[in-house]
Amino acid sequence: METTIKRKNIDLPVEVLQKLSLLAVAQGRSLKAFIEQLLIAKANSISVEVHENPSPSGDPWFNVPENIDSVHRGIQEMNEGQGEAYTMDEIRRRLGV
Repeated sequence: METTIKRKNIDLPVEVLQKLSLLAVAQGRSLKAFIEQLLIAKANSISVEVHENPSPSGDPWFNVPENIDSVHRGIQEMNEGQGEAYTMDEIRRRLGV
């Protein structure tokens, strides 16, 4: 994996910056190194759920989280007996195609 460093500025309340500075000094680290270590540790502890696109053709519609959520809600409704299933012929007939 290629490492790319991008610089970003962040704004912190003075009180928070003072607390972080004290903690950094107590560990014998620079404030920058201390904050970077905190952020990296936090980011590494976060579990990110990655969904593989279920479409055999790779349809980008399935890359939109809201669309996948809608599909999951529909499946849940069907499992709870709240939905209705239609055959392709019924759908065509209802749409007049």
